[in-house]
Amino acid sequence: MDAIKFVEQDLVETNELPDFKAGDTVSVSYTIREGNKERVQVFQGTVIQRRGSGVSETFTVRKVSGGMGVERVFPMSSPFIESIKVNKSGSVRRARIFYMRKRTGKAARIKEKLFVKTDKK
Repeated sequence: MDAIKFVEQDLVETNELPDFKAGDTVSVSYTIREGNKERVQVFQGTVIQRRGSGVSETFTVRKVSGGMGVERVFPMSSPFIESIKVNKSGSVRRARIFYMRKRTGKAARIKEKLFVKTDKK
């Protein structure tokens, strides 16, 4: 193992985050510091990419707010992320769905992947 990666693993504590991928709709709760006050804010949108690996892994979430698209990049190993909740699991064919930036309205919808629960007795 590379010496730098070995040191990075020891220094950064990993968060227990759910599995999600591009196309999923997620709610990211993260801590914001304003002066000496802290509060938790929720950013809800569609994951358009996951990039990197290990400590430097990031994911980008896009939402439309006030008719304008807003994107935010979150590091996976950030201590400011309180939780990530997967609201919907989307069915897309690509790992990076940058084509969503050009789409508005009904064209910007992503088909939801439904899971069938089977009872095994």
